[in-house]
Formats: sequence, C-alpha cells, structure tokens
Amino acid sequence: AERSEALHRLRAVLDGRAEELVRAESLQCGKPVRLCREFDVPGSIDNVAFFAGAARRLDGMAAAEYSGDHTSYVRREPLGVIGSVAPWNYPLQMAAWKILPAVAAGNTVVLKPSELTPLTSVMFAEAAHEAGLPDGVINIVSGAGPGAGEHLVGHPDVAMVSFTGSTAVGKRVARLATEGVKRLHLELGGKAPFVVFDDADLEAAVHGAVAAALINSGQDCTAATRAYVQRPLYEAFTAGVADLMGMAVLGDPSDPATDLGPLVSHAHRDRVAGFVDRARADGARVVTGGRAPGGDLAAGAYYLPTLVTGAAQHSEIVRSEVFGPVLTVLPFDADDEGLALANDTPYGLAASVWSRDVYRTGRGARELRAGCVWVNDHIPIISEMPHGGYRASGYGKDMSAYSFEEYTQVKHVMSDTTGVARKDWHRTVLAL
Repeated sequence: AERSEALHRLRAVLDGRAEELVRAESLQCGKPVRLCREFDVPGSIDNVAFFAGAARRLDGMAAAEYSGDHTSYVRREPLGVIGSVAPWNYPLQMAAWKILPAVAAGNTVVLKPSELTPLTSVMFAEAAHEAGLPDGVINIVSGAGPGAGEHLVGHPDVAMVSFTGSTAVGKRVARLATEGVKRLHLELGGKAPFVVFDDADLEAAVHGAVAAALINSGQDCTAATRAYVQRPLYEAFTAGVADLMGMAVLGDPSDPATDLGPLVSHAHRDRVAGFVDRARADGARVVTGGRAPGGDLAAGAYYLPTLVTGAAQHSEIVRSEVFGPVLTVLPFDADDEGLALANDTPYGLAASVWSRDVYRTGRGARELRAGCVWVNDHIPIISEMPHGGYRASGYGKDMSAYSFEEYTQVKHVMSDTTGVARKDWHRTVLAL
C-alpha cells in the first residue's frame, strides 16, 4: 500500500512537470514535440498510474490443505537489485517501463540510460525523490554501454538484468548475465511485417503503413518495416504510400507542425543511408526518399521518408533492422505465401494483418509469430497489455501484470496442521 501511494504521488509530480518533460524529450532525441506531447509523456505517466494500482495486487494460488496435513500458500517476493539498461529511442518511456514494475514489486533499480539521451531518466528520478520515494530505490547511472552497462550487468549484487536494445548487444548481455545466473529480461530488435490482404480497406492500410513506418522517424522496434501486399492491391498501395510519404513534413522538432525530426545522430543517419544505398546497388527500386534532405535541413541528421520496392525476400534491407524511416513493399499471391513471407525473419516482436474478413485476420493473428499482432492497425500499445517478443526479439514482457510478475520470485510456504511429532511420512525414511 505504501508503494502504491508513493507511485500515485509520483504520477502527480510528473503530471505537474509534463510540459517540461515534453521539451526535454524532444531536445535530447530530436523527436517532434507533438509526438512527445501526445504519445511519449502521457504514455509514461499512464504507466505510473497502472503500476500504482498493480502494487496493491500480487496474484498467487489460494491457500489450502493440498496434502491434507499441511496448509500451503505462495508468496511473491522481490528479487532485490534490478540492473536495467535502456535505449535511446524512447528514453522516458523506457525509464518508466524498467523502473515502475520493479519498484511496485518491492525491488530497487539501477538504471543506465543511453549516453545519448540521459536527461529525462534523471528527471524521472528527480520526480520520484520529490514524490517522497526513499533514497536508493531509484538510481540512475550514466555512461557508455561497454563500460557502465557491462559493469552493471556483471555486478554480483544485481539479481536481475532488464535490457532493451539491439539483438546483437542483447546476446552479449545474456552471456554476461548467465555467468552470474541472473534473472534476465530482454526486449530486442524487430522487423515488423505489415500484411495486407486483397479485401483490406486500402485507404486505411496506406495511412496505417505510413504512420507506422514513420513514427519516431522509424526509430521504433515495432515500426512497420516490411509491407506484404496481396497482388490486386499492390500497385495502388505502393502509389498511395509514396504520395503520403511525400507529404510528411521534416523540420524543427520544436515546431508543432513537424512530422519527422532528425535521427538521433549523424552516425545513425549514415547507417540508415547505408542500408538504402546497398539495396539500390543490389537492384531494388527507391520509389521516394532514399537520401538526406538539402537546404535548411542539410546540416542535421535528417533522412527523407523512403519507400523501397523490388527487393528480394532474402536481401539485407528486408531481413535486417534498419531503424529509420524506411519501408519495403513486396507483393504476394496466396494467403499462405503472405503469412510465410511475414514470418521469414529471425525477429518476432510485432506484426499486423489487414483485412475486412474476420477469418483472415483471425488466421493472421494465430499464425504470425510475434509477441504483438495488430488487426487493421499498427503501433498502439496500452499499459494493461504485455509488450515483448518471440525468437530473436527476446523474451520477457514490459507493461501489464505480466511485467509486474517478472520482477518477483515465487516462494512456497508449507505449514504443518497436525501438531503430531512423528509424521506419517517419517516412517518412509525411518522404519521405527
């Protein structure tokens, strides 16, 4: 109850600093201020509200006399110190996802934000202090991953490691954590398919694809990156996406009219450009975008919304995580083929299926191998439902009661109810 009340106070403090958080998140990431104001900050505060309520409820088996001579019950207990490593693409939300379920369950947290975007994580901890959470419950450690991150993951006092980032780094984290037999939570990369059947609402699918591909300038593990479109809709879908991408406004992130800000750094912009350049060299067609803008934006880390067609299923741009405003579109004929192509990557974080037929969408929801499948939409998430992946996208869930339970360990308590000194089962060991 005290943890719940403390988190409710934290929510109130964050509400009061919401606009300050919006400006800071936009400043450190280059995110459009509109995205921060309507998505990042309110979503993070909603997470606080959810876990403030969840702190009062830990489910377990009912206490009962399962053996006849004993009463058994289950306790869910905190693990201890949680070492969390967060990425740069959603700094405030990632701080909330890492800190809130752990603290609600009674743990303490040491969070290492990305060295590129530490500001709002520090502000979150300041808000927690202002809300009256005890010193030492939430701790922020800044520094680069190879130094601070690896030290945190390998520290003997850390009971659990929670990491969000690329699959390559996640594998390194897993090896380090395994050496200490630590509990491990990994939310890794994604390559989300966007499957459009021939009876889908074309306008909805086009708008959904562009919004889901360009959110946060494509720097989102669940962003739509591979659109598989049944052949009767392929040409119209591709043309519609190209037209809508061309309308996206790149500009100053502090301008509410801006749709896309810069990527997080010039180095990352160059990485994204490299994927597109190699795809073009391999014979793919860049329908729109495919370069950095000129003019007033030339000095920034901007990259134009990019549509790629004609890429092979086995190509790098189809199978690897680009993490930028780039969407590939590929045609398919039979439903079986579309779903098989969608599943044909190592990743399994998110996917979507588009159709007016509930049997088709139901099949897609069943057969798409991903931790989240949207039907006739792509991107929205809610605090009450789990977020996490399959396969190379990691394991473990953020948000929801599933996340809460991951930060606990289960203890079975069994009490004798007979008062008898010599139990019946003793004779199995000592025939006296």
